[in-house]
Amino acid sequence: MNHLLKISSLTIISAAWLSGCATTDQSTAFMYKDLPVSKNSSTAGDGNTVTFKGSPLKLEGSPVKVGDTLRDAKLAGTDLKLVSLADGKGKVRIVNIVPSLDTPVCEQQTHYLSEKSGELGRDVQFITVSVDTPFAQKRFAKEAKISNVTFLSDYRGGDFGRAYGLLVPDLHLLARTVMVVDKNNVIRYMQVVPEIASMPDMDAAFQAARQVAGLPPPIPKSSSMGGWSY
Repeated sequence: MNHLLKISSLTIISAAWLSGCATTDQSTAFMYKDLPVSKNSSTAGDGNTVTFKGSPLKLEGSPVKVGDTLRDAKLAGTDLKLVSLADGKGKVRIVNIVPSLDTPVCEQQTHYLSEKSGELGRDVQFITVSVDTPFAQKRFAKEAKISNVTFLSDYRGGDFGRAYGLLVPDLHLLARTVMVVDKNNVIRYMQVVPEIASMPDMDAAFQAARQVAGLPPPIPKSSSMGGWSY
């Protein structure tokens, strides 16, 4: 009798565990967290800093700012081929620069870029740059089901970070940044997030991209459909 009770108990526990796993697997939508959003911007380049949870971190490299032309710094694609942001001339781009895709803020920033891209249609290209290896970026894109963002890696030595003044040498990461680039490779909008643990103002970046691409204002969503949130 005790033996049968043990089997029955194990069966119930196993069924509950499998049910829980099934529920988790079925939930594929990204869950946005209420993360702090920065409205200000730091300045790129040598002599400037950002912070991580309040602790200052110096930036390294030649400063880049709004009005500058993209620099020819090589990045690796997920196929390991070397490319430059300057190769994308002729297309308006939002360049989403994150420290590492394996962190919650970077993950949310990249999901936002992907999931809100539809309001800009095909007029804008979406790029995410990080120091993660191309293999890790490819895995992230597959697991997150993101196919409308081009992932580029600065893992080879931080050449891109130095060329744009966005390298954080103490951590060998890139400063969290969003840039909007026009069809002539000119930077038209740029935010270097002062606190790495905060989200950039993605709404402002999307608004800038819309203006640069010459697109009409978005159609307001009805209250029943809800709005976007971080």
